Amino acid sequence: MAYSGRKYEKFERIRTMHDFSRRGLLKATAAAGAGAVAVPGITAVEAPGVSAASNVPENGKCPPAKLTGRIVRPNDPGYTDASLGWDRLFSHHPMVIVFAQNTQDAVNALIWARQNNVALRVRSGRHSLEGWSNVDNGIVIDISELKSVHIDTASRIATVGAGLNQLEAVTTLAHHDLAVTTGTEGSVGLSGATLGGGFGFLTRWLGMACDNLMGAEIVVPMGTDCAKAIKVDPKNNPDLLWALRGAGNGNFGIVTSLTYKVAPLKSVAYVQAMWNGLGDLQRVFDTWQRTAPIADDRLGTQLEIHRKQILLFAVLAEGSQEEARRLLAPILSVGSPQVSVQVGNWGDVYGRFQVPIQKDPANWKFFSQFTTRPFPEKAISVIASFMQNAPTDDSNFFTQAFGGAVRRSPRGGTAFPHRSALFYSEPGVGWGKRELAGSGDALTPQAQAWIAEFSQALRPYVNGAYANVPNIGMQGWETAYWGSNFHRLREIKAKYDPHNVFQYEQSIPPASRSHEGV
Repeated sequence: MAYSGRKYEKFERIRTMHDFSRRGLLKATAAAGAGAVAVPGITAVEAPGVSAASNVPENGKCPPAKLTGRIVRPNDPGYTDASLGWDRLFSHHPMVIVFAQNTQDAVNALIWARQNNVALRVRSGRHSLEGWSNVDNGIVIDISELKSVHIDTASRIATVGAGLNQLEAVTTLAHHDLAVTTGTEGSVGLSGATLGGGFGFLTRWLGMACDNLMGAEIVVPMGTDCAKAIKVDPKNNPDLLWALRGAGNGNFGIVTSLTYKVAPLKSVAYVQAMWNGLGDLQRVFDTWQRTAPIADDRLGTQLEIHRKQILLFAVLAEGSQEEARRLLAPILSVGSPQVSVQVGNWGDVYGRFQVPIQKDPANWKFFSQFTTRPFPEKAISVIASFMQNAPTDDSNFFTQAFGGAVRRSPRGGTAFPHRSALFYSEPGVGWGKRELAGSGDALTPQAQAWIAEFSQALRPYVNGAYANVPNIGMQGWETAYWGSNFHRLREIKAKYDPHNVFQYEQSIPPASRSHEGV
C-alpha cells in the first residue's frame, strides 16, 4: 500500500541492521518439493489456477449451500480477533467469517450468501482504510489463508494464492532472485494492493503491481443464486483482466489466485537520509520533485515529512552504493542529512524495514492524491505549516515518485488511470494505542479535522485519488479513482455481476442500474 507513515522507527531500526536469516524459508521450500516454493507458515497446495467450482445448473439455481472452510461465528473464542481490521477506527460485527482454505470454500460462501440474502464482503490483509472489507450482520469471506506459491523460474511466471501478504511475496520471490512490484508495508495483502493498482520502490522500474498481473482465478456470481470460479487472462475474459488491473477490490468477485510476470533482481542499494527539523523542506522537496520522476528508472524514492524530521528512502535495483549516492546527489547535497546505504538481497532489505503491527497506532486516516505539475513554493509552505502543527508524532506527509515504467501501460491495458502523475502523495495521521481499546477516542475529532483541512488546502495543487486509499466523503470519487475508465468498468460489472452482489459504499455499480452523478 501507499500509506507509510511509520518509517521514522524503521529508519532507527535500519541503522542497527542485523542479519536476516532465510533458513526457515529454505527449509520450507525444500519440504514443498520441486516446482513449488513456500515461506514459513505457507503451505504449497494444488495449483490455484485450476477452477474448483462445480457446474452451474441450467436453470441458474443451485442446491442449498453449506459453508465450508474455517468458520468463525460470534460465540466462538476467536471471534473478536477474527473480526478486527488493521485500522481500529472502524469496528464491525459480522454474523460469520469464512476463512477459505481453497477455491471451493469461496464458491460455497458466495452461494450461501446469495441464497440467504446476506450482505457480504471480501477480505485479505485487513487493511481496508475505510473498513469496507468488513460488514455488520453479514458474511466476511476471508482469503488470507490461501497461501500457495508456484514459481516457474524459466518463464518467470509466478502463480500465488491471493492470501499472501506483501512481505511473504517479496521474500519468497527474492529467494529465487526474482521480484514484482509491491507496496512498502509487508502486512498489507498482496491481492488488495495489486487489484487497486499497487506501487512502491520498484514501480518506476517494473511498473505498477497491476501492470505485472497476467491472470487470476476469480469466483463470480452465476444465475439467480449460484457462483463459479473462472479463469482470467489475456485469452480468457480479457475484459475482466483489464478491470482487475486497478479496480478489482471487492467489485467483481472473489479473487483466489493471481499470476504475475516477475523480473530478475539479485540485489538492491537501499538509501536512507534524515534532515533534522523542517528548515530545509523547501529545497529538499523542490529538488526531489524535479529529479525523482525523471531519474534512472531503477531508482524508486519516497519522501516523508514529519513534525521534526524530513526522511528520504530510496531503492536502486541492481545498483551499487556509489551509484545510488551519485543518482541522489542533487537531494543529498541539500543541507546536512544523515545518510546510510546498504546493499543486499531485496527480500532481506524489505524484511528489515518492516515494523510489527503491534507498534502501530490504533487509528489511521489518510487522503490520497496525485500531482502532474511540480508543487509551487506556496504548496510546500502549506505542507510545512500543517506538519508543524500536526496532532501526533505519527502524522506525516508521504510521497512516492512516479515516472519511468508507470507511464507505459502493459499489453491489454489497465483500469488504473494515473499514468501521467509526477508523484503520488498523502497526508496521514495515526493516533491511539493498539493495546488499549478506545485510547485515541478523545483525539479523534482533532485528528480528523487536521487531515481534512490539510487535504483541502492542497486541492489546488493535486488531482485524482487512489482507490486503495479511499475517502468516504469524497465528491466525484468515481472519476477521482478511475477517470474516464469508469463507464467501461460499469459495463464490465454488468457482465460479471449484473445483480450487484459485490457492493460497498464506493463500489462500481452495474451499467444497467441508475447511479447518481454518472
